[in-house]
Amino acid sequence: MGYRYSLDPFLLADFTEVRCGDRVADLGTGSAILPLLLAQNTLVDEVVGVELQPQLIEQARQVVRKRGLEERIALVEGDVRCVDTLLPPQSFSVVVSNPPYRSAGRGRLSPDTERASSRHELAGGLDDFLEAAFYLLKQGGRFYVVFLAERLAELLAAMRAQRLEPKRLRCVHSRLGQGAKIVLVEGRCLGKPGVMIDPPLFTHEGDGLSSELRRVYDSWSSLMRDC
Repeated sequence: MGYRYSLDPFLLADFTEVRCGDRVADLGTGSAILPLLLAQNTLVDEVVGVELQPQLIEQARQVVRKRGLEERIALVEGDVRCVDTLLPPQSFSVVVSNPPYRSAGRGRLSPDTERASSRHELAGGLDDFLEAAFYLLKQGGRFYVVFLAERLAELLAAMRAQRLEPKRLRCVHSRLGQGAKIVLVEGRCLGKPGVMIDPPLFTHEGDGLSSELRRVYDSWSSLMRDC
């Protein structure tokens, strides 16, 4: 599955609450691991992935065809900053995103264009993804995002500015006693204030994976084997 085949989409898919008939958009879908995960849930009506990089879209289409999911997963090549030219407004009940974590001027930039774009805000920053999410969501629709814990304050402020009210938050730690590395956040389009903090998630215990992370991976074991 390429560079996007990492822990984050599995955690985000597990964190995402889906309901019967949901239509889901994934902003910055990469090679479509999130649509592939979410489409395993029979409650989901359709998942639409939006991705700027044509080579990743082609990879994603090959995998979707391989799994026979063309009727449940649609892939749109385009820029989230121009989402109004790609998809109609208020057409989704759920939007998910695993956006680039780092500002363009922060950290070491990978010489690999695909990897660099997945990690750094080279083709759209946080506000662009949030603005696109608000455009796509119906009133009361749910937004789910995975992001760097060190940028949590920025994320929550930006979500509120884009009228995606934070409603649920979970911190992800490598081990007990260590600080959180990433956060999972749920927002509600035009929602009322009030945030629920979920118990922390630890990815490792002892010499291996935690029981909870094993549960997450086991939920998608067939997909992992096939990809």
